[in-house]
Amino acid sequence: MNWKLEPLNEQTIANRIIEYKKNGSKLLNERQIVQTILSCIDLTTLEGSDTDEKAKDLCKSARSFKKNGTDIPNVAAVCFYPPFAAIAKAQLKGYGINVACVAGAFPSGQSPLEVRIAEVKYAVEQGADEIDMVISRGRFLQYDYDYIYKEVKEIKEACGKAHLKVILETGELQDLNKVRLASEIAIAAGANFIKTSTGKMQPAATLEAFTVMLDVIKAHYDKTGIMIGIKPAGGISEVDVAMDYLYVLENVLGEKWMNNTWFRIGASRLANKALMKLM
Repeated sequence: MNWKLEPLNEQTIANRIIEYKKNGSKLLNERQIVQTILSCIDLTTLEGSDTDEKAKDLCKSARSFKKNGTDIPNVAAVCFYPPFAAIAKAQLKGYGINVACVAGAFPSGQSPLEVRIAEVKYAVEQGADEIDMVISRGRFLQYDYDYIYKEVKEIKEACGKAHLKVILETGELQDLNKVRLASEIAIAAGANFIKTSTGKMQPAATLEAFTVMLDVIKAHYDKTGIMIGIKPAGGISEVDVAMDYLYVLENVLGEKWMNNTWFRIGASRLANKALMKLM
């Protein structure tokens, strides 16, 4: 493959974001925006101290939002390490909430590819509907772009029917030109979603990286007619911040993407804050 880094004008991107935030939403009122945010959350715990009981509690929380009002949605998914996939699958049966697992040597990606593939297969066998994988940023930064394509393609094959979200860890890619190229490679290799960050390092999600990723998705859609999803994650704990991401999404990609089939937010604290806004 002939992968190329091409220069981006970062000031133009910053100016676009200012304009998008000023535009707000022309499709949704404020309550509908918060409802959409809540419905698009992947409720997440990714700690070394996670236990079976903590996983059950998070699933209980995930399925409880609707109980607070007829127009209050549940979250889209829960996200765990693979050992908790089977528990989550059982806890959420019949609720329409997906089980996502980080797999493939999350968060570093620093394991042999065959080991990472085995972990992905394990997570799917345990009941994961979605896999959130990380690219090998070290390989990317040493210009081994064909390896990134290979790892995403082979992990996608290992996912079977599970959807694949590819985490770029944009804060480690050094600049927006590399964010764009990593997005292009991930999509070409079969990603169903591209995702900003693991949430394990700073900076995590930024509106600048998010905008560049949306531009790649739009270019791919304009060329092929194929929709790719987007997931900002890491540091999005306030409703006002999440609203900014939704404004940018609407202005770049439009109404088709403003639902939890194509848009997710990775968060652990945001959901309850969104619920409080709706009560």
